[in-house]
Amino acid sequence: MKITTTQTIKLGLFACILTLSSCALRTVPSDYASVKLDVIDNNTLGNGKVLIYNGAGVLHKMDNTARLNIGLDGKSLGQIRPKEYVIVDIEKGKHEFTALHIDMVNMRSKHTVEIDENTKVIKIEPTITSNKLTVTNILPEKFDQYIERPETR
Repeated sequence: MKITTTQTIKLGLFACILTLSSCALRTVPSDYASVKLDVIDNNTLGNGKVLIYNGAGVLHKMDNTARLNIGLDGKSLGQIRPKEYVIVDIEKGKHEFTALHIDMVNMRSKHTVEIDENTKVIKIEPTITSNKLTVTNILPEKFDQYIERPETR
């Protein structure tokens, strides 16, 4: 049986789609209640109210590896997709964040963060080898294009 060029292309596309879809990270529910604010700015954040957002770059968005499952002190904070954020109330002190994204293999990381009255914004982003967490205390550029993570996750 001879395989045609069209069949070869179809098989290649199928293999690519299968590979990319297998990299999708499963959604996990959050063990934390999110905080709802009418206005989100430097005056309403802080004193325990911390905005956490997914700062994934364009490369991770293109190949569907930008979804992050976030943990806080051993409990699930849920999944945050690109251009999404969640606001949670976190007590002052040291806390351990975990982040997981899938890029052919599981990329897990742990980050210790000191939360104080001035902690307002945390950026978590997948990298090619792990995940990066940065306390920025400033809203991301084009914040109006971000959405609050739906409560169902």
